[in-house]
Amino acid sequence: MVETCPGQSSVNFTSASMVEEDNLVYQAGFGNSFESEALPGALPRGRNNPRLCPFNLYAEQLSGTAFTSPRHINRRTWLYRIQPGVTGSHHAFSQTDRSLPKFFGGTDPKEFRLDPNPLRWKSMPHVENSKTTFVTGMKTLMMSGDPLLKFGLAVSMYTANTSMGDTHLYNSDGDFLIVPETSSLVVQTELGIMKVHPKEICIIPRGVVFSVQLGETEEYDSVVARGYVLEVFQGHFTLPELGPIGSNGLANARDFLYPTAKVVPEEEYRKPCTILNKFGNELFHRQSCHSPYNVVAWHGNYAPFKYSLEKFCAVNSVTYDHLDPSIYTVLTCVGNEPGTALADFVIFPPRIMATDSNTFRPPWFHRNTMSEFMGLIEGCYDAKKGFEPGGASLHSTMTPHGPDSVTYERAISDKCEHPIKFDGGLAFMFETSCLFKLSPYALECHHRDVEYATCWNDLADNFEDGWKLLRK
Repeated sequence: MVETCPGQSSVNFTSASMVEEDNLVYQAGFGNSFESEALPGALPRGRNNPRLCPFNLYAEQLSGTAFTSPRHINRRTWLYRIQPGVTGSHHAFSQTDRSLPKFFGGTDPKEFRLDPNPLRWKSMPHVENSKTTFVTGMKTLMMSGDPLLKFGLAVSMYTANTSMGDTHLYNSDGDFLIVPETSSLVVQTELGIMKVHPKEICIIPRGVVFSVQLGETEEYDSVVARGYVLEVFQGHFTLPELGPIGSNGLANARDFLYPTAKVVPEEEYRKPCTILNKFGNELFHRQSCHSPYNVVAWHGNYAPFKYSLEKFCAVNSVTYDHLDPSIYTVLTCVGNEPGTALADFVIFPPRIMATDSNTFRPPWFHRNTMSEFMGLIEGCYDAKKGFEPGGASLHSTMTPHGPDSVTYERAISDKCEHPIKFDGGLAFMFETSCLFKLSPYALECHHRDVEYATCWNDLADNFEDGWKLLRK
């Protein structure tokens, strides 16, 4: 059976839970316990760590939660690899490579500072001349908390014109949620390969070794990649509860795709490479005499995955009022307070707006206990003029924000007599219960829109009749 998804190449469903896409095979189902073999018979049966593994492989467990975490949130995967990750440890991690930034994202967190103002950035400039990878082109914009305490999060943007090649990274601090904006990414991980296009996302869990190669297709042929990264220092991303919505809708579990085992060729396996470790926000590196992509088989529920945002099933009001944006939540990372997320990943997809004629259809004016970072993947955003793909905005805790003057005037003049379909763009939001500190790069870069707050200047005092009545 072949299904054609909007804006995407054909997808071949090879079995009930296997999907072929971009000549790669994936396993489907959010949070499932999977098993995969690059070589038939490599996966031990009936036990996790036999005295002798098939093909003389080494058994290695990758634990994403504490051993004693409750079963419903316990995450771990068993890897059966040619050599365990500990080999090469005699090459100690260090920070002697001057071609690498000392801090992931380029800035010492001690230099971050507070700014409660509404902030916006135009499109992040593409790198042009120097060879820049996903790691060296990463710029952290804001951060809250501390990975040493395993609490908080960070938001970064990247631009890259060069694949990582024989350099590989793992993150000891938390999970990455990567949102490509231009150019496809080929994300090679210990557990297999994913190709991630714009309008898709991928999650790389804490500790999983990966590298990002730039991939082009006929549709996404940009030679320069740009995108957004959300990093959470605590917990892992889960699907939001649906409550009264019922058992279907939003991001459906069956649409999340996990890679299958893939081992590099023998001649590539034995080439020396560099392993990077993001550890306490700093970047450490060491040499390895072999590739980390030597997992011949694996089973478990702790693995990278990807998701197409075009598959999101949006719900909305069909009577009156513009509802809270939480109805567009794709993934959430649970915080310490029930019902309040450390981080939500929310999208504003193409959708039908069918409220009555007395509803203000754009987002309302707002002050929020949460902090809201927004990005734009393509097109335009329906509540603001001048918000560019590859740009961003931040409205921190209790910072007033809302539609600009032009959008407001247009909306109150619109009689809203008919349903309309908004299909002019794809925006998203990282929402968090934390307050952010901002990096010097975020506050001082040339593409910061320093005139952003003027977009509300023409919201006039129209209360003249009301003032007259109050004076009586």
